[in-house]
Amino acid sequence: MRIGELTRNSVDVLPAGALERKLALDRPLRVKLGIDPTAPDLHLGHTVVLDKLADFQRKGHRIILIVGDYTARIGDPSGRSRERPVLSDEELDANAKTYAEQAFKVLDRSKTELRHNSEWLAELSYGEIVRISRVATVARLLERDDFAKRFAAGEPISVSEFLYPLMQGYDSVAIEADVELGGTEQLYNLLMGREIMEAYGLEPQVAMTLPILSGTDGFERMSKSRGNYVGITEAPAEMFGKVMSIPDFPALQEWWRLLIGEEPSSESPMESKLELARRIVIRWHGEEAARLAEEHFTRVVREGQPPEDVPEVPLPDGDPVHVPALLAAAFGLTTSEARRLIEQGGVRLNGSVARALDVPRDRLVGALIQAGKRRFARLTAP
Repeated sequence: MRIGELTRNSVDVLPAGALERKLALDRPLRVKLGIDPTAPDLHLGHTVVLDKLADFQRKGHRIILIVGDYTARIGDPSGRSRERPVLSDEELDANAKTYAEQAFKVLDRSKTELRHNSEWLAELSYGEIVRISRVATVARLLERDDFAKRFAAGEPISVSEFLYPLMQGYDSVAIEADVELGGTEQLYNLLMGREIMEAYGLEPQVAMTLPILSGTDGFERMSKSRGNYVGITEAPAEMFGKVMSIPDFPALQEWWRLLIGEEPSSESPMESKLELARRIVIRWHGEEAARLAEEHFTRVVREGQPPEDVPEVPLPDGDPVHVPALLAAAFGLTTSEARRLIEQGGVRLNGSVARALDVPRDRLVGALIQAGKRRFARLTAP
């Protein structure tokens, strides 16, 4: 593979010429990606960098996927305007398992070295942490854009957040990385890894960043916390519908380039979006699932009809029935999401907008409830 193919879609490959020099060593490079298990599912945004790892893997390089089960307990401040909340140990451990399994939908499991950074970070002595901390000055850490903005605004920055890029950098020491990949918001951390490797007498890694995929809103980065994501394990119809909801510009062009590796298939935004949705669903679920998902989208969204197969959901006990709780049980929403959807007129009962938070039970038995454009259920008496 030519160097241009390995660096396709990349934003930064630093320092200049370093990747070429590494490849000239004529040995498999150790290419690293660290993912903190802060949510249970991977989304399409994660696949941009995973696909780049797969490019390296197909050319015989060694992929080291690091699940940041230890660094996640600090919380990565990259691109954050405030300190990231830290999940419980149980949540992090559960997420770590699903992250790895989902990553292997892109990577060859047999050719991937899966590591958890608790293997080495949990063993560091206080003296070793002090040694790592000496690599960077406070002034150097405050050069980070997110830290600089928060410092200027008088917002708190915890010492643990300062430690995060140092710990991520030590990951590169532990596995002796040749190349580290990450999104553009990770550039500071990747370069810090070079400094820490050098302090330990190792050849510094190449830092390669990939673009951040915008979410379904077309503006913010894709994120589960923002609700603008497409999970790679989502049901085909939900996945198809979410892709069809993206703006015509610039998200459509960006998604084609980063997820398909091509330009949009048609001058018609609708046709390009339909083909994009088909190809994304085919990748994760197969051709038959994509066909059924498109039929579902045509019937439910374009023609305004309910789906052919509507799941039955038993009504909870009580009269009247609290609709936000009903929506949470039926569709996996949080009660706050359900309330917001009701306030926005996004909930319908038998085709009519439902704005009441509490509805008499007899009005709901047998009713067709709809949440948003794509979620339907037939309510039944238990």
